[in-house]
Amino acid sequence: MALGLFVIGDEILSGKRQDKHFAKVLELLRARGMELGFAQFIGDDEQAIAEAIAAVHARGDVLLSCGGIGATPDDCTRQAAARAYGLPLTRHPEAEALIVAQYGDAAWPNRVLMADFPREAGLIPNPVNRVAGFYVGRSYFVPGFPEMAWPMLEWVLDTQLAHLHRAEPDVEFRLRVVGSSGEGDLLPLMQATLARHPGIRLSSLPSRGGPGLPRHIEFGFKGECAQAGAAYGYFLAGLQALPGLRIENLFAPEQL
Repeated sequence: MALGLFVIGDEILSGKRQDKHFAKVLELLRARGMELGFAQFIGDDEQAIAEAIAAVHARGDVLLSCGGIGATPDDCTRQAAARAYGLPLTRHPEAEALIVAQYGDAAWPNRVLMADFPREAGLIPNPVNRVAGFYVGRSYFVPGFPEMAWPMLEWVLDTQLAHLHRAEPDVEFRLRVVGSSGEGDLLPLMQATLARHPGIRLSSLPSRGGPGLPRHIEFGFKGECAQAGAAYGYFLAGLQALPGLRIENLFAPEQL
């Protein structure tokens, strides 16, 4: 089961506004020993949003979605979520009551539209203006405004997803190889490492280098500490058996 992020809004794709959610969500997840498995930016298109949500739901993944749950015509995430889950869009009594308590007579006729959620949706409390977000299945929807979205996401992570917190997050052992003519030369060793340690994730990032740093490849071995460390050791031993390579350890023990 992966955890993913959707950032929704034409203003992000057009460049009118810069996304701030991605970096913040990474920070919130790291603090809880969690990781982001995927991320996607989507415009204000109900069908596109619905298809993307349905795909996440079909995989059984967890979704955090920011944006598009307001009442204006361009906000269609609420409708898309209902469509993705095959549920009718209905007025949520508690969400409506919160909006009325906050805005009084000014809640009608437009603000109360933000209480229309997929049937049987749960509420995500909004500490800023009490206009709730919502969740259905494993999908959680909050506004696009960072000052509202981020505390709401923290509530989701610490109440609805607390069981996914990890006291010992994955560790990444990293090294740099200088002197190889390319990734192809080391592909057999990469394949052998993954075959021997299938529980880890291997990354290979070649670089043409720059001032003071020649052409090189950076490798990472990420996973549970003991497994990632064993994979790193196996790969390192394989490198040391090859002539003409300079190996630089990039892993800092304080990361453990």
